[in-house]
Amino acid sequence: MLQNLPRRMKMEKNQEKRVYMLVLTGGPCGGKTTGQARLSTFFENLGWKVFRVPEAASILLSGGVKFSELTRKEALKFQENLVRTMLQLENTYYELAKGHVRKENARGCLIICDRGIMDAGAYIPKEDWERLLTENAWNTIELRDNRYNQIIHMVSAANGAEDFYSVEGHSCRSEDVGLARELDYKAAAAWVGHPYFDVIDNSTDFETKIKRMISSVCQKVGIDTGDRLLTTSKKVKFHVLGPLPPDSAFPPFQDFDVEHHYLQSTSGRVQARLRKRGQKGHWSYIHTIRRPHPNGQYVEVKTQMTARDYNNLLNQADDAHFKIIKTRRCFLVNNQYFQLDIYKEPCHARCLGLMLLETYTSLEGKALEDCLPKFLNINKEVTGDPNYSMFNLSLREEWDRTQKFCRSLHGKKNMNNMCSANSRDNEEACNECQHQGK
Repeated sequence: MLQNLPRRMKMEKNQEKRVYMLVLTGGPCGGKTTGQARLSTFFENLGWKVFRVPEAASILLSGGVKFSELTRKEALKFQENLVRTMLQLENTYYELAKGHVRKENARGCLIICDRGIMDAGAYIPKEDWERLLTENAWNTIELRDNRYNQIIHMVSAANGAEDFYSVEGHSCRSEDVGLARELDYKAAAAWVGHPYFDVIDNSTDFETKIKRMISSVCQKVGIDTGDRLLTTSKKVKFHVLGPLPPDSAFPPFQDFDVEHHYLQSTSGRVQARLRKRGQKGHWSYIHTIRRPHPNGQYVEVKTQMTARDYNNLLNQADDAHFKIIKTRRCFLVNNQYFQLDIYKEPCHARCLGLMLLETYTSLEGKALEDCLPKFLNINKEVTGDPNYSMFNLSLREEWDRTQKFCRSLHGKKNMNNMCSANSRDNEEACNECQHQGK
């Protein structure tokens, strides 16, 4: 029976104290993994608690199960146990979320499900799925409509962005473009009928696709993001002079401890890093790979990882770089979302006392100037300036003595390719070496 299932919560007057259960689904290479990492960071920066329910099918299949070797009867039983596993995993996180929002001073809690119950029925014959529902006294309304607040389908790159479709780096992915399109359609069709079902297609570049996904969630939750997620918005960065004003000068904020490690790479045009981010001893871990793409863009893949995997990868840290340690302060001013990165020792002398303010916005000129925090001593805009790229800031060698200085992932890494400070003409190229750990 389904009496213990979490039901989709109604809109509450106090949005800060709600549990919001979201499903991220989609075909292969649709941006689901990167989207989950970016969405988690966005809501954590707002002070929300974020739980990420792992994909149950991957857990079971990683144990040696080969779906293609199962008989029809075995496959149906596997799907039944898969659903039961998903139900238990989701219920566990839901109970944790309910406990969290009851705490004093707690804000909302977002539960991100890596696929949901209906995905289990997408890959078996319809009659088998209906039989499974009947035998277990399950029904589609409860499993689909009442269980989750929102469904977001990230369309596979195989459908509309074929040049970016790849199985490289994914041990569980072997689908060609044709099969990927078929699986993408089946995953979407399984959720048709949910009252809050959003499809994020490939009509824009990937960065805008991710922004559209985050914006869709914020709109449903009722969070005003200002212009941060407009398709015309871009990242802008400012150098802030010290001393830092007292905490009382800031609006309500969230502080995070952040550590970055750059990893050794077999190619000078590929950059890999680890990020450890947390509060009060509780951490999240992200592995990021950034590489150029022949069409002039760059591809950045972010993967959530466990503490154990993070510690194992630390053995590959690049000795040419300092570990970057900073306090990241996140706050809203004039409906604009800001991050202030405060660099901490041990670090290169160039980073002592360094503070960098970032935001995403479509504002320019006087309008941009007017929205900036007046309580900070902003020295200058440094958007696109490689002298303020985290990759370059972390280099142990002096810049005039190293060949590792990065102007662009598409170009050489040396001082001859450096952009002049504050040169907006080079902004497009230099944005590719802005490694500020989103």
